[in-house]
Amino acid sequence: MKFTDLVDLASEKLGGAVLFANDEFFAPKENLLKPTPAIWIEGKYTERGKWMDGWETMRRRSPRLDEEFDWCIIRLGCPGRVRGVTVDTSLFRGNFPSHCSIDACSTGPNSDMNILTGEQIQWTEILGKSELRGDSQNNFAIESALPATHIRLKIFPDGGVARLRVFGDVLPDWDELKRRNNEIDLAAVENGGTVPLASDMFFGHRINLIMPGQARDMSDGWESKRRRGPGHDWCIVKLGTTGSITRVEVDTSHFKGNYPESCSIDVGHADEGASFDLIQWNELLPPTKLQAHTRHVFVDELADHGGVTHARLNIHPDGGVSRLRLFGRIDV
Repeated sequence: MKFTDLVDLASEKLGGAVLFANDEFFAPKENLLKPTPAIWIEGKYTERGKWMDGWETMRRRSPRLDEEFDWCIIRLGCPGRVRGVTVDTSLFRGNFPSHCSIDACSTGPNSDMNILTGEQIQWTEILGKSELRGDSQNNFAIESALPATHIRLKIFPDGGVARLRVFGDVLPDWDELKRRNNEIDLAAVENGGTVPLASDMFFGHRINLIMPGQARDMSDGWESKRRRGPGHDWCIVKLGTTGSITRVEVDTSHFKGNYPESCSIDVGHADEGASFDLIQWNELLPPTKLQAHTRHVFVDELADHGGVTHARLNIHPDGGVSRLRLFGRIDV
């Protein structure tokens, strides 16, 4: 799987935030994590210069020569292992940084800037100083076993970055979750769920299915194109851990003229790294009619298959689903 298919650990949907930047003269740090692509507005200026949809620092001059870079600190929405980053310099053509690097640390989620900039925090470089291209998606694979809660982006020597995406594996606190001894959403991103494969996602990305909260509109769900032949669309969900599913929610909110006519769900068990083709699928939810713009809840309709690691949502014949919740108990 490409690292760009993994969860964006810094996503605002998960609670990611840019906590501090040493400079944001031309454009604010908060733009870095916007979910939408950067835009250009011709002729739009502020009292400080051209309006830019990103984070942009002033040109480095002699009073600031004590450092060779500008930097900002980002709290990840979910603790995780970083597998790659996209440093997006879209629309920054004559004002992008020449290089960047990234450090990571692991500390409490409520750590303030006094802690994060103090000597007690151990920052570890996970991306060495790397060259950037302007107006480009700069993708960097990262090999690091460090569990990270925060990252520090350094740009050399100054300039602008439109967006930052931090892709990786969510690392839930399983000991804490087990102590709760109750139902959890085994598919949820924050509990380590992923959606590694889908038959089609022309209108909406498959990862939206397991994001927190309600979808804001149709673009915030998974939606396939109109099928013009036999068959149906589907996606595979890898649960955060092995568990027994006892309650399912299939939410078609916002999908009114393009919801699936029906759905079914299969489950199976696979070892880590095993091919999906080797999974023996068993029916959890039989083919069931769906309604438009509705949160469907299924309990009595579910078969008991014990501990499983994967689920396959089948939609007939095509359409959109905003959220999928697979509640159950962790297998101890």
